[in-house]
Order: sequence, then C-alpha cells, then structure tokens
Amino acid sequence: MSMINGVLNILFLVLATGIFGMSVYALIHAVRVTPNAFVSAGKLKKNLWLLILVLATLFSAAGAWSYFTTFMVIGGAAFIGIGLGLFSIIAVIAATVYIVDVKPAVKGMGGRGGNNGPYGPW
Repeated sequence: MSMINGVLNILFLVLATGIFGMSVYALIHAVRVTPNAFVSAGKLKKNLWLLILVLATLFSAAGAWSYFTTFMVIGGAAFIGIGLGLFSIIAVIAATVYIVDVKPAVKGMGGRGGNNGPYGPW
C-alpha cells in the first residue's frame, strides 16, 4: 500500500508543479505583450491580466511548495491527499483561459519586431 501511496504522492506533486509552471508561462507571456495588443484583440486590459496571472502564480507556487514540503516529510508512507485546494484550481483555470483564449488573440499584435525590416518582413 505504501508503494501506491508513494506513486500517488509523486503524481500530485508533479501535477502541482505543472500548474505552477503553466502559471509562470502565462505570466511571462503576458508581460512580454504590449498593452495595445490586448485592447485591439478585444480582451481585458493588460494590467488586469497581469494581476490575475500574478495571483494565479502566487497561489500555485504556494500550493506546490506546501505539497513539496509535506511530501519531503511524509514521503510515500501515507497518502497526503489531493492537496491542490480551491486556489490552485482557480489558478489553473486562469492560466488555461489566458493560454487558450488570450494568447492566440494577441499573438502577432505588437510585441517584439522579429525579422521585420523597414518595409515589412524579409
């Protein structure tokens, strides 16, 4: 039974870390996009998305950290539980909405120039 508990604990630790990574990815992308891209895409303003994603990153980091520290103490001896909590679920929803809906809408609007010359791409 302790082997099953250990596998489940590792699975939920990976899941909590994945939620944190997804929140960080969405936050970094939102920081790099210009504010005009959000307005022209018809999405919420950049400041509001940054606030949502910073909170999502903080909540998911806290969830991953608490799960990691509990896992290091208990290990595979007992099942820790899901341990994601309501705030981690909200964080994964916020990051998913940004990545699936907002990121494709603001892609290519403003941002870094890339390989554009003075008369267009070359």
